[in-house]
Amino acid sequence: MAYDPEPWYPPSAGEVEQGFTPFVADVARRAARVIAIDGPATAGWLRFVEPLAASLGAETLDMRRHYVPWEEVRRRTSESELPGDTVFARLCTRSLADLIDELPSLPEDGVVLVYGPGSSLVPHDLLWYVDVPKRVSLDAVRRGTAGNLGQPPGEGGSEQRLLFVDWPIVERHKQVLASSIDRYVEVSAPGRLRSLSGGALRSSLSDLAGRPFRTRPTFFPGPWGGQWLRRHLGIETDAPNLAWSYELITPESGILLGDAQPLEVGFELLMALEGPRVLGAEVAERFGTSFPIRFDYLDTLEGGHLSLQCHPTLEYAREVFGLEYTQDETYYVMETTPEARVFLGLRDEVDLERFRAAAESAERGVPLQADRYLLAQAAEQHRLYLIPAGTPHASGAGNVVLEISATPYLYTLRFYDWLRRDLDGRLRPVHVRHAFANVDARRRGDAVAELMPEPHVTRRGNGWSELELGRHPDLFFAVHRLDFADAVDDDTNGCVNVLNLVAGENVEIETERGDVHLLSYAETIVVPAAVGRYRLRRTRGPDCKVVKAFVP
Repeated sequence: MAYDPEPWYPPSAGEVEQGFTPFVADVARRAARVIAIDGPATAGWLRFVEPLAASLGAETLDMRRHYVPWEEVRRRTSESELPGDTVFARLCTRSLADLIDELPSLPEDGVVLVYGPGSSLVPHDLLWYVDVPKRVSLDAVRRGTAGNLGQPPGEGGSEQRLLFVDWPIVERHKQVLASSIDRYVEVSAPGRLRSLSGGALRSSLSDLAGRPFRTRPTFFPGPWGGQWLRRHLGIETDAPNLAWSYELITPESGILLGDAQPLEVGFELLMALEGPRVLGAEVAERFGTSFPIRFDYLDTLEGGHLSLQCHPTLEYAREVFGLEYTQDETYYVMETTPEARVFLGLRDEVDLERFRAAAESAERGVPLQADRYLLAQAAEQHRLYLIPAGTPHASGAGNVVLEISATPYLYTLRFYDWLRRDLDGRLRPVHVRHAFANVDARRRGDAVAELMPEPHVTRRGNGWSELELGRHPDLFFAVHRLDFADAVDDDTNGCVNVLNLVAGENVEIETERGDVHLLSYAETIVVPAAVGRYRLRRTRGPDCKVVKAFVP
């Protein structure tokens, strides 16, 4: 079996239903008069509400028209603004209720559909949640066909507001509603209306929290390489390349329920309902409903280097961006080519002011000579490179890197991007002010050696071993690898495990309760803390290597 780009799971205690019939049945069964239909601003409301209202003979009330005026919405969320910054913003801490001063009055008779973000704030008899996968929302805003939260209907929105204002507000709101949703609806594809009863939704997520599962990966084109994902993994695309694969990045990740036409459920609902079972009690106490580990691919085969970048220090992440933790990360080299490199750390003699001056000159079109400032390490297949926050780094051309990192949010700070343009022909932005405010001057010269540790065996048996690939006091997560010819037993020990088959063809993961899940080369899977003991067993192909990340 080859890499599966659309892993799905059968719902529990129900099924994914098509069309409007189940909605009509819900109203009749509950004798409901007021139905709240909540969801994000990007949901394409009229395509759903107008035919539904006709089916029910209902009046409609658009919640979006009861927000405070748009300028007042902007004023109330101005805490997120970073003056002069057109890329980043501070994560918004406001709630939907903060943007609505007065709830609408309802008709006294007849069925009424109150729809739009925040409709659940109106007293109601039924709650339906209409959702759109994050990648679909982002694409709609980029194309100008969807607006932002609180913006008058029909106006195009801002990607910056979507990422840093809308998503945090709507995600918190959705998580609060998770236990009371009567029907969950996905409307990402016009003409393919899919829904699941609230009871079946919660039962299905409860089942997944006790067994290994994969999320739906998301693939994006980019201005470098990007041929491995489609040529070696068989990912179909009309794009010129696939430079990224978001294997497991929350909150963007979704879980597919159903088979022929599955419904995609936001990962944040699983975390709201089953966080301690997924993460483990101690990890959940620390990270709440945030899933703290991410896996993604960066493919620079047949392409150029990634941008020279770093991530914010913990103090800067909290004070400037409003994050609870920051993006410490690692690179695991899946594939590489002769002479390929990984940029990691500063050259010993580098003067940061001269480096900054060169980066600022590059903003005016003067090329920057990366080797004058950053160390370039030989890229070695199956080696792990540690990248604590503040460390200048980049994967060089000719690599496929599995990035294993913390998952705070979208704050990659670029020093330099090779004067490169994106696929739309626009010069890709850099973030010189942020990047140099966070660069860790200790990561230079001989000190960089500690970021490329030699693996060591933590346990072994007949035909298998477990290696610690790298630990660092600045990284809260650990990365190990299980190497085995036939099989190996493991245990979550009360903490979520995230696995990826980095060498081999296929393995089976079998749990003590009898669940069996096939994992193919390059696939990423979550083994919830609640699973406990499990076995990895090679089913075919050569000896296997499985990378494992966890919070020790």
